[in-house]
Amino acid sequence: MTNKINLFDYDRKMLESYFSSIGENTFRAHQLLKWIYQYGVIDFESMTNLSNDLRTHLKENTIVKLPKIVNEKKSEDGTKKWLVKVDEKNSIETVFIPENDRGTLCISTQVGCALDCKFCSTAKQGFSRNLTTSEIIGQVWLTNKTLGYFENKKRIITNIVFMGMGEPLLNYNNVLKSINLMVDDYSFGLSKRRITVSTSGIVPGIDRLKKDNKVSLAISLHASNDGLRDSIVPINRSYPILDLLSACKRYTEGKEDDPITIEYVMLRNVNDSLEDAHSLVKCLHGIPSKVNLIPFNKFPETYFSSSNYETINAFRDVLIKSGIFAITRKTRGDDIDAACGQLIGKFLAKSKKHRKNTVELI
Repeated sequence: MTNKINLFDYDRKMLESYFSSIGENTFRAHQLLKWIYQYGVIDFESMTNLSNDLRTHLKENTIVKLPKIVNEKKSEDGTKKWLVKVDEKNSIETVFIPENDRGTLCISTQVGCALDCKFCSTAKQGFSRNLTTSEIIGQVWLTNKTLGYFENKKRIITNIVFMGMGEPLLNYNNVLKSINLMVDDYSFGLSKRRITVSTSGIVPGIDRLKKDNKVSLAISLHASNDGLRDSIVPINRSYPILDLLSACKRYTEGKEDDPITIEYVMLRNVNDSLEDAHSLVKCLHGIPSKVNLIPFNKFPETYFSSSNYETINAFRDVLIKSGIFAITRKTRGDDIDAACGQLIGKFLAKSKKHRKNTVELI
């Protein structure tokens, strides 16, 4: 074991505080951030604008430790999926989706997930632990390096979505620090609008995020009444729809031009009727929002199937005619199990049934 601090776990404020504690000017934090996140340099000896004494101190007292990419798969549509090893027993998955006008990176925040949403492959695997800040921002750093950003200085990853494995708002502090690094001008310098946190409805976390670092928000809703949502998104029993939508209204106050994304997986004969569509319209009244209708992506042992496109189109038409912007999300990467709801990893599940169970699925 080492007592050295991992600099990838520190955002700018933490780095400034650290440098102050060792008698250095806080601008050293800015220099360090640029080396790591803008030039991809993690060798202290190459950080030539730091003094010899400071470089020696950093080598003796700190580390720059990252997770490790152990496997890559590429879809026919250009989507890439990486298996990322975070420790000896646990791995997570990260997905890059290229498009003509953007490149979206879908990152994970937990090893597995404890929320047990019934239509999600990740949830079937159980939960092991939260990712550290270094393991979250490390996904961004590693994929930027793999895609050639540090060499070419051409931004390839333009958007980041917290839609991979895990519930981001149940790992709040580490997610917040990673967001701070993503938007910091000394680091990756992304616009807040280009970062989206997706939550199944952790109301206290939504309110905290509005205060701490308000990025774009997506809500995994998937039902418009508590009875149905209780059964397919169990966290609804703690934060029912009315409470969740009230939090959404608070989040959009003063920012009506930045709508919340409502994610709605289309499950055949479960939540896809015209009655469900009209009910969703009522739910979203007064909330600046746009709706992504997501065809369900199958995985082993699921009992759900996707609504057909005729049903999805009819559902979408109800929303559009009611004045709600709605699209059907294109399925990307399903041939490599990289589509929405299909991400799994390799980890020791601990929490789903409150007993240890080794899960190895790659």
